[in-house]
Amino acid sequence: MKKRAFILVYDGAGIGEQEDSYKFGDEGSNTLKHTIEYKKGLKIPNLEKMGLGKIIPIKGVKGNIKAVGGYGKMREKSNGKDSVTGHWEIAGLILEKGFRTYPNGFPKELIDRFKKETGVKGVLGNKVASGTVIIEELGLKHLKTGFPIVYTSDDSVFQIACHKSITPVEKLYEYCETARKILDDGYDVARVIARPFEGTLGHFVRTYERRDFAVPPVGETILDKLKKDGKDVIGVGKIGNLFSGRGLTEDHHTHGDEEGLKLTLDLIARKDWEGLAFINLVDFDTKYGHRNNVEGYRKNLEFADTYLGKILAKLHKNDLFCLTADHGNDPTTPSTDHSREFVPLLCYSPMGQSDVSLGIRDTFADLGATITDYFGIKSDNGRSFLNLLVGE
Repeated sequence: MKKRAFILVYDGAGIGEQEDSYKFGDEGSNTLKHTIEYKKGLKIPNLEKMGLGKIIPIKGVKGNIKAVGGYGKMREKSNGKDSVTGHWEIAGLILEKGFRTYPNGFPKELIDRFKKETGVKGVLGNKVASGTVIIEELGLKHLKTGFPIVYTSDDSVFQIACHKSITPVEKLYEYCETARKILDDGYDVARVIARPFEGTLGHFVRTYERRDFAVPPVGETILDKLKKDGKDVIGVGKIGNLFSGRGLTEDHHTHGDEEGLKLTLDLIARKDWEGLAFINLVDFDTKYGHRNNVEGYRKNLEFADTYLGKILAKLHKNDLFCLTADHGNDPTTPSTDHSREFVPLLCYSPMGQSDVSLGIRDTFADLGATITDYFGIKSDNGRSFLNLLVGE
């Protein structure tokens, strides 16, 4: 029977501050605990069944049940708290030096070069801002001038927002590709992000045509290793963007978490592949975490949990399924940015062991090492916990 592994990432769903969170200004963050405990009555029976309440105590989440598989949490070893750094570390790349951030906006020479090479007459913003806030602040001026809105955050990102009636999406992507080339010339920025939006003042809405233009991975990832070994490597959501398409045999961009979850079920049902499916559910982060939308985050946890039940029920005997996150993004704190947190580690295989503590892993790369170990491939970083899941 074919071997298949699934990594499902709840983007931004951290499970408590790391010991070094003070260095990032994230003391007290605990995305899942705070969101679940915000008020009573959250229905997430499948996360419970996988052992969420056994990782840390969370009011309203059962912690005295027998988990269907393995449970634990992982510490981020890389210097960062963004999606690129988190996903790369899951895939076996540990970054000692974090990407550069621009808390005071981007330097004038960079913006001048961007204007010259794109042909735009001006730029709005150029500051740290929430994406939804800045389009309301500068959207009308953008509509009048046609100037793109450029902004950043606590993360290493160069974001460009344009209204679709002013700048067609394909033209916005061209702006981003130009910015990517400029930033690769010594500015050390992890991602350029296209942020198309539509609507009218007071009702501006960002669309799912967002696209990330990340730097290519700086070393070999488990995606590269699996592909080189002849395995299928299927990206769902923004995985292809985060890895610059490298190491993938299929790439499925999605319009929201529901599409990503449906695609996961489709992949489980498909019998024509063997290897890894790497899935990112971005709405947890972009729609709820970054907007401090606690109620939306809670509803999305419940919604995803209904699909999680179907996923667990339909896995094949030889499948290995792991649910995790890439960083935190606590919607209950004043910050609208990512947080330096441990991430949950919930794994299940129909042929594996139940109620197994995976402990606190020293790096996200332990998950990548476990995946490669499952396929008999050696990993460069991380320590596999496969023997705990499936027995000796």
